[in-house]
Amino acid sequence: MAFLNIDSVKDRTFDAIVIGSGMSGGWAAKEFGDKGLKTLVLERGRDVKHLKDYPTTNLNPWEFPHHGVVPAKIQEANPIVNRCYAFGEDAMHFFVKDAEHPYVQDKPFDWIRGYQTGGKSLMWARQTQRWSDFDYEGPARDGFAVDWPVRYKDVAPWYSYVEKFAGISGNKDGIAELPDGEFLPAFPLNAVETYFSKHVKSKYQNRHVISARCAHLSQPNQIHLDQGRGQCQKRTLCQRGCPFGGYFSANASTIPWALRSGHVTLRPHSVVESIIYDEKLGKATGVRVIDANTKEAIEYYADVIFVNAAALNTNLVLLNSTSNRFPTGLGNDSGVLGKYIAFHNYSARIGAEYDGAKEWTTDGRNPAGGGYIPRFRNVYKQETNFLRGYAAGFSAYRWRETSQDGIGEELKKNLVKDDLSAWHVGSHMMGETIPKESSYVKLDKSLKDPFGVPQLKISVDYDDNDKKMRDDYFEQMTEMFTTAGFKNIKTQVDPRNPGLDIHEMGGVRMGNDPKTSMLDKWNRLHACKNVYVTDGACMTSTSCQNPSLTYMALTARAVDHYIGEKKKQNV
Repeated sequence: MAFLNIDSVKDRTFDAIVIGSGMSGGWAAKEFGDKGLKTLVLERGRDVKHLKDYPTTNLNPWEFPHHGVVPAKIQEANPIVNRCYAFGEDAMHFFVKDAEHPYVQDKPFDWIRGYQTGGKSLMWARQTQRWSDFDYEGPARDGFAVDWPVRYKDVAPWYSYVEKFAGISGNKDGIAELPDGEFLPAFPLNAVETYFSKHVKSKYQNRHVISARCAHLSQPNQIHLDQGRGQCQKRTLCQRGCPFGGYFSANASTIPWALRSGHVTLRPHSVVESIIYDEKLGKATGVRVIDANTKEAIEYYADVIFVNAAALNTNLVLLNSTSNRFPTGLGNDSGVLGKYIAFHNYSARIGAEYDGAKEWTTDGRNPAGGGYIPRFRNVYKQETNFLRGYAAGFSAYRWRETSQDGIGEELKKNLVKDDLSAWHVGSHMMGETIPKESSYVKLDKSLKDPFGVPQLKISVDYDDNDKKMRDDYFEQMTEMFTTAGFKNIKTQVDPRNPGLDIHEMGGVRMGNDPKTSMLDKWNRLHACKNVYVTDGACMTSTSCQNPSLTYMALTARAVDHYIGEKKKQNV
């Protein structure tokens, strides 16, 4: 790996530049490396090497100074990132602290970021589902956003391509709205999850409870061993970084693979300030970087640039890339850059108890988290007073009921008794939100970050569609729980801010019409054909599936397109 000290244009010139080394950037680096292109990967954070830089991965609970809890002083200094479920003493070193990259909230928005090699792929929840044509055709059918320029058949081969390399566990469930993939063996449902799955199948048409599909090596294939990865050990300590490479991350998979090609250079501590556009050539020629350590400005050059900085930072980079040709941001002839931001609505939960299956308990841990309920509302027809729909998680669990009552011998017995609780079941909603022009990001006119780059101003919020969807989730899940015989059913509105789902998308959306979109069907800027965007910023709509698998597939597809155009001498 080269940390560059470059003082000549020749040495700063590459065939390709990739901005970002996370979920999608890692894939761009791998694909370019495999194709033999001299590639520079720019990462604004530090370098985190697989195995070497996971300091807490093998620590026992008693080895943490604060027993896994983030100290109060750090919590108080980081009210935004502290709300993230994975921000604990074991993983907080992978998260951007609130003061490290400030931004402006026109409306409350929790922007969760990971600035290091691998980005957020180190800390993601690893849930992976394909989109179907119900999702790609959604905007055209339901009349929101703009039509996607691709359909499932265009992306399906690339889903297969990345699934085989990444390693996805799951079952072939035969559900039209949730296409099957190239699966390793699934992590099975437990007794009560299985009971609920069978109940739903018998009671409801077109509703399913399946084993959650996740990016874990339940049974590695040779391609995974070739990456140096091993079988998932079901530790469920994934946010610490996995020493076995048991789940997919850029650190364990695509980045080391790319570097081994000999064609890829990784440069950490590189804050991308803007993309350089040449007015005479009519294309982008390079990237302007601020060295995070020295604050020195450096320019790198390439024939093609892939922007994979994560959705909102990708918007920031393009908005800050101004010129006479593009005074409001690179490629922004349509005026929609930074607009139509959307996210996933996780604001609803439901829980209950089950008196049955007392002869069963759980054994071990399930890294997939249990069950998954694919979207079943407004799939085949519009049947509600809201647009689109929601998926849901589902899990069941019980625990040993110990007690700290008594003293002496009585206390000892209470602490080690083997009485088991009743089964508890729970579900959370994952709702699709509607992209709106009023949901936007833009550059603040006066405030700068520590590197002199304008701060991002974010204005994103829930709307009436989100509330109606949440109410329907409560109604439908309550009915399903009741008919299954679950008791003490309780619903809960989660008052989380947008952004805490960590699935922000849009702002540089794909579309057929350059007047209403930023990117074509190959993820190229309509107005600047040698710049591609394949991270969450490119998404025209959000569906309700987890998005990372789609980012990976679109990235591999886009690199393949560029290589094809290069061979035809069309670039």
